[in-house]
Formats: sequence, structure tokens, C-alpha cells
Amino acid sequence: MRAVPNIAAVRVALIAAVAAVLSGCATTPPEADPTVQKLSELDSRLLRLERVLANQSLLDLSQRIEAAQAETRVLRGQLDELQHQATQSQTQQRELYGDVDRRLSALEGNPGAAASAVTPAAGLPIPQGDDRANYQAAFDLLKDAKYPEAINAFKQYLTTFPNGPLADNAQYWLGEAHYVTKQYPDALRDFRTVLEKYPESRKIPDALLKIGYCNYELKNWGEARSALNQVVQRFGDTTAARLAGQRLAKLDSEGR
Repeated sequence: MRAVPNIAAVRVALIAAVAAVLSGCATTPPEADPTVQKLSELDSRLLRLERVLANQSLLDLSQRIEAAQAETRVLRGQLDELQHQATQSQTQQRELYGDVDRRLSALEGNPGAAASAVTPAAGLPIPQGDDRANYQAAFDLLKDAKYPEAINAFKQYLTTFPNGPLADNAQYWLGEAHYVTKQYPDALRDFRTVLEKYPESRKIPDALLKIGYCNYELKNWGEARSALNQVVQRFGDTTAARLAGQRLAKLDSEGR
């Protein structure tokens, strides 16, 4: 911060000078003495200068605070993104470990199913497996970035187990597989199906967020804003809502 000069000391010197002048010119009224007038003018100028410098110092402080706040907003956005990724990772791990016993049982009862899970045919990844085993096999393909195989596996799962306990998750991850491969119209359809068919699913906030993202990629600005605003309004205290707010801010900055 720029230092403010010690103008008070200058003013003291001016007052002393005025006193000296007055003591030496007792017969002349102070207000008529040109020297006194000049000193008074200098004092007024010093006061104005002091105010300008003080205001400048406050401006510097304000600018530094604004810069710190901007940096904080950037860091908070990065933190939110990391938290969202961590939440998704934790969810995937819970689903993985929750299903492992059932999957192992299915594989032990059907040794040929393991090969089917690695290289899925046109049907289910594990033809003789139950809904959880096939869901997990499809999910593993997605985690391994085998997106075409994962898409096929999730589609077959939803065809075979349309009312399974993991059907809403399968529908959501089908949309994610389409989204990461930039098949945005298909992804948009999948995420809308989550909202329409599974209104009580815990995947609703993320599905609605991804509807906004898909419309953004498809340049449907109005529909993107509508979906993102719904996330903020309906799920205000969630990571999905914070990410929706960030995408809305991006739309604003782009003038969309």
C-alpha cells in the first residue's frame, strides 16, 4: 500500500510560520496580510493533497481486496469440481463393493461368464448372471473407458431388467457413456429418461445438470439455462447446484 506523507508536520510548520509573521506584523490585520493569505492557501492545498493521497491508499486497498476475492472464487470453483469428482468416485466405489459378493457368486456358478464380461457379445455381459452382476459388468466397462461396449451393456441391462433396483443408475450411466463420447443428442435423451421414468432417483440432480451441459454443447442456450437454473433452485446446497452456477456464469460471460 502506498504510504501517505506526513503532511501534519508540514501543517505544524505552516502554523508556526503564521505565528511568526503575525508577531512581526502586529499593526497589519491577519486577513489583509499577503503572507498570511499565502500561507493559508498553502495549508488548504495541503489538506486537499492529504485527502487525495488517503483516498488513493483506500483505492489500492480496495483493488487488492477485489483481486484476493477473485482468486478465492477461482479456487472455490476448482475445489467444487474436485469435490464433485470425489463424490462420483465414492459413489462408484460403494456400488462396486456393494455388488462384489453377488457378482462373484454369479461367476462361480457360471465360469464362462467371466469371458463374456471381458468381451461382451450382442446380449448381456453375463448372460446367466442376475441384474446386479450384469449392472456391475457394464459399469466396469465404463470405468475401463470401453465406451461402445458399456453403451451396449447398459442398453441390454435396461431391456432385460427394466424394473431392476439399479435401473435408474444404469440409465444415468448410459447417458454418461454417450456424453463422454460426444453423442450429445443420445446423452440428452438418456438423462431426460432418468427424470421422466425415475423421478425419485438420487441421480436426478446430476441428470438435470447434464441436461444443461448437453444443451450447452448443442448450443441450445435457452434450454441449457432452464435446466441449470432448475438445479440451482431445486438442489441449492449440492455440488451439482454449484457446478450449475458456474456453467450459468460461463453462459453470462459468453453473452449466451
